[in-house]
Amino acid sequence: MRPDTPAENVDHTAEAARLERTAGLYPEDAEALLLQAAAHLELAGDRPAASKLYDRLLSSPEALENPFLVRALKASNLWEYGHEAEARAIIEGVRAAAPRDAAPWVIVAEALEAHDELEAAQETFTEAVLLLLTEDTQPPYATHPLLFGRHRVRRMLGVGHDDWDVLADTLHNSPVSLDELHDPKRVWSLGSDNPAELAAEISRLRAELGTYREALSRPFPVAVLHWPAGELTELVSAYPTLAAEYPSHEEHLATIEASLRELASSGTPNLGIVTGTVPSYEAFAASEGASPGDVALLPQYATTLAARGRAVVWPPQRGAVCWCGSGQAYGECHGSVS
Repeated sequence: MRPDTPAENVDHTAEAARLERTAGLYPEDAEALLLQAAAHLELAGDRPAASKLYDRLLSSPEALENPFLVRALKASNLWEYGHEAEARAIIEGVRAAAPRDAAPWVIVAEALEAHDELEAAQETFTEAVLLLLTEDTQPPYATHPLLFGRHRVRRMLGVGHDDWDVLADTLHNSPVSLDELHDPKRVWSLGSDNPAELAAEISRLRAELGTYREALSRPFPVAVLHWPAGELTELVSAYPTLAAEYPSHEEHLATIEASLRELASSGTPNLGIVTGTVPSYEAFAASEGASPGDVALLPQYATTLAARGRAVVWPPQRGAVCWCGSGQAYGECHGSVS
């Protein structure tokens, strides 16, 4: 789908078929492409077909990058067309597995919320927040929906604010506060003849729309390119002009961490890391009609990988292994840099 194509003009079934064909051509991106295809099938109302795609991914012999996200999406979809028991079982399985990625938590919590399971939704949001966040660090961009969703559900339950709700208010930058947006007594003025009520509701709706637009404008992270040691050695050997960009692997890793910290300190949200391979990079260079030895091609390659859903969020969630591949916890590896 072209970015300028209005959503109401999209043939979701045809778009899903196109994405499935593309997944066959680019197996390394099949997971991200098939998830998009399943989303289009859901929008088309063909939920059984979407479930088949989720099952196809889960039964794939290739290891998935985000298996819990696929499970969460499958559960949400199943519940929407009558398979409540199976959906609940999958949701409980996701919660028990305690994934270190925010997205599966958001999906299962919102599925519970959508079906008026507000207490369970609040518990799920809270489990995720306690697992993934600490009160003394700035929450990564990907975790903001956890805090906003938790705030929303707690307002619907009439629960008083706690420290996490205060943090959600702080992160929310819309002119209309979260308390007002999430007010369960909010007046929907579609049938009102009171101009003040109508104007207030229009203001709230504009604020919500602005929030959604902001989220959609950042569909993938600002990503920094990472080369594993073997790939970097092969890259520099094949293209010596890149040696000045990568004097050593250790310096390369240190530069990645320093660059991301600098971006974070400047207020740039939604940061991530993409991992390159030489064959993938050479194929990208060929598609661009450029030389792989051109340094200017590297950031374009990183952006393309991120757009394909290949980025991992930086900084890693609490207790997660370091992004560099050392196997150590991030806090004991590159996260320990002062």
